[in-house]
Amino acid sequence: MLTNNSILRRVRYTFDFKDLEMIDIFALANVNVNVSQIISWLKKEEDPEFKFIEDKDLAAFLNGFIVLKRGKKDGVDLINEDKLNNNIIFRKIKIALNLKVEDIIDIFKAVDFKVSKHEITAIFRNPKQRQYRECQNQFLRAFLQGLTKVMQKK
Repeated sequence: MLTNNSILRRVRYTFDFKDLEMIDIFALANVNVNVSQIISWLKKEEDPEFKFIEDKDLAAFLNGFIVLKRGKKDGVDLINEDKLNNNIIFRKIKIALNLKVEDIIDIFKAVDFKVSKHEITAIFRNPKQRQYRECQNQFLRAFLQGLTKVMQKK
């Protein structure tokens, strides 16, 4: 199962963020966290010290990740969403890394996951549009695995 904690762990691993870097990323989204929170969020579910990371906290991390990679937009206040879904998570990572559809297709190819340009663009559409497609767990998982593989080659 793909959880907020597993997404946080995967992004941390992919980009080799240390605890203090994670704290700085949260701060970029105007959220203060401490090392013990980071550690408890990164623990496996079986660990007695494991803590579930709420949507608003994962949103803050992903927004901070966007600021880290792209810079802060002048005149735009960051709003950390209270509710996330796979489409929003996928979009935030896409924005942070400035990925184009072709880049995303290459990331999926790295893990032998076949996907079309149409499938990808449907995930980034407005949910009210007829062509909108919900991003399933296996789709986001394959993307994160492919991203890890591609980033490790760099």
